[in-house]
Amino acid sequence: MRIPPAMAAPFDFLPLFVIQRAVGLVFAQVMARHPALLDRLGDHGAKRYGFLPTDLPLSFVVEPSIPMISVLRRSVPVTTDAAIEGPLYLLLALLEGKYDADALFFSRDLSVTGDMEAMLALRNALDDCDIDLPLDLGAMAGPFGPLVTRAVGYVREQALLEEAPAWN
Repeated sequence: MRIPPAMAAPFDFLPLFVIQRAVGLVFAQVMARHPALLDRLGDHGAKRYGFLPTDLPLSFVVEPSIPMISVLRRSVPVTTDAAIEGPLYLLLALLEGKYDADALFFSRDLSVTGDMEAMLALRNALDDCDIDLPLDLGAMAGPFGPLVTRAVGYVREQALLEEAPAWN
């Protein structure tokens, strides 16, 4: 599943500070709910990780040691120690451990560049954290939490209806 171009187009016009603020809030929530993630990175916590969705005009750079996430326009060159590129739903599914990263890499649905050891450390850290985006986002929504959790869970379920690509 890819984000349709008509849904991705508004990101070209939305002010970057608005996107940065929203993404930063979600990132802070995930970090607060899963603090062990940073500990599991060990020496790789000082690395810069790039997440490059192929279906959005944006790039994301995570610096775990700060911890901080930066949002950039896709047209801006990104300097990272390790980067992963693919459709947004696959990147989010990997964050939650819903798909096998190795299978996606070997099937060429994802592209990984840079420090492979750092990316492997990140993958292992994410696998151990049991991140659940619907629950994490619901926790941000106060009294609307159950509604947000159900809505985001439904969107995730629809996005993951496609079977994960086979690597052979």
